[in-house]
Formats: sequence, structure tokens, C-alpha cells
Amino acid sequence: MYATNYAKATSLEDAVAKLQAAEDGKFLGGGQTLIATMKQRLAAPSDVIDVTKIPELKGITVDADTVTIGAATIHSEVASSKEIAAAIPALSGLAGTIGDPAVRNMGTMGGVLANNDPAADYPAAAMALDAVIHTSKGSYPATEYFTGMFETALDDDEIITKITYQIPLKAAYEKFRNPASRYSLCSVFVAVLKNGEPRVAVTGSGNDGVFRVGAMEEALKSNFAPEAVTGIAVDPETMLADIHGSAEYRAHLVSVLAGRAVAKAG
Repeated sequence: MYATNYAKATSLEDAVAKLQAAEDGKFLGGGQTLIATMKQRLAAPSDVIDVTKIPELKGITVDADTVTIGAATIHSEVASSKEIAAAIPALSGLAGTIGDPAVRNMGTMGGVLANNDPAADYPAAAMALDAVIHTSKGSYPATEYFTGMFETALDDDEIITKITYQIPLKAAYEKFRNPASRYSLCSVFVAVLKNGEPRVAVTGSGNDGVFRVGAMEEALKSNFAPEAVTGIAVDPETMLADIHGSAEYRAHLVSVLAGRAVAKAG
């Protein structure tokens, strides 16, 4: 790693001020991506500004229609929250699949969504559950927030403060994991929102990151059953390919996992 300065922000205003004062600063959440990237010398920020202790980024609130989670909430807190499990069990279950215990006890929801890694889990939940990403400057519906692989609508000095998820009628998440590090090679989050709208969101596989499968959503409107989606093919040209799986393999996985998620959601 190159030399870098570490600072702990005490408020949103303090975090932004510290970033603006730095030559090449970066906000630091759980650090599960940034620190690893720095160790490989693929990133060399002059300063890292830790935002995880800012009070405004803490807390879990559940009401009749939504679950709102502070951006600095770590994955293990989401996985173990009885309130989240009662309202959206698929979301707490998803959190329990992230990495290993060390990652789950450091990584934050806001950090994941700000980084928008194509293999991350939360983007699929955000898309399927019609989430709103609240920031220090405003808010974004999930459909407008994700703009490409590792790309979001955030400005450089904009901080995610909390995420609000719609409580669905039913939902399920199916994940096909890398056997070593447990990141998503392909995962599908299926939900039916309270207005009756089905959602099918895919992570880990798309060339442009998380995406929805409109054809599957249309099919589920008239028949919420596994067979409604397993026969729908995703174009391999839109999928990632690497040593772990070809584009055709990942496209096939989308159909298989969507069917399993529908069956699990009931």
C-alpha cells in the first residue's frame, strides 16, 4: 500500500469538508473493497475518510410499508435483525450470505451500494424491492441510481445516508456463489410488491451490473410459478464471462435461479 492519511468523520458536513480538503480523498465504509484495492496498489487515495461513526448513518426503522436501514449498518446487523426478518425475510437472508463472518462484521450496506460491484448482493434487493437510496444531497429510486458497472448516480462528495425498501407481499433470493469467497456468480431476487407488481432482479452476471428481467416480470403477472420463468432465456451477449463461468452459463443460471426463487417465495 502507498502512504495514506486516515480521518474519522463526526458528521456529514465534517466528512464532506475533509474530502474537499484532501488532494485525492475517498470515503471509507467497511473497507472490504477499498482496502483490498489499495493493498493491490490499484488505488492510492491521499486520504480516507471513515464515515461509519456518523450518527445519521445508523439505525433500522420498520413501519407498515417500508424498512429503512442506515447506510453504516453492517451486514451481520441486517442478517440478525428480528425486525427485518419479520418484515422482509429475504433481505435478512441475503445479508447472511455475504462473504464470511469477518466480511459481514465489517462491510456496510451503504458501502456496497456506493461501490456497486457487479457481484454485490444488495443491488438486486434494491431493484426488486423498489428501494430509495437517500443521500446527503437528496434521494434516488433504485431504477435511476445504478448507472453501470461500478457506476452510480452519486457525486464524488455525496454520501448515502439510508436506504428505504418496500415491504413486499412475498420475496426470495437465490444465490449461486463462488465456492471460495462466496461472492455472487449469479443471483436472482424475486419479489411481488404490495401493488401486485412482480420484480425480478439479477446480480453477479450482467455486463452493466444489476438488471431486471422484464420478460420474466410480465410472465409472473399471470402465473406466479417457476415454470413461468424457467423457459425465458436471457441474451448471453448481455452477460459477463470469466474463468468461473461463460456468458452462456450465466444466462442459463438466471433462468434456473429465477425459478427457484419463485418457488421459494411461494
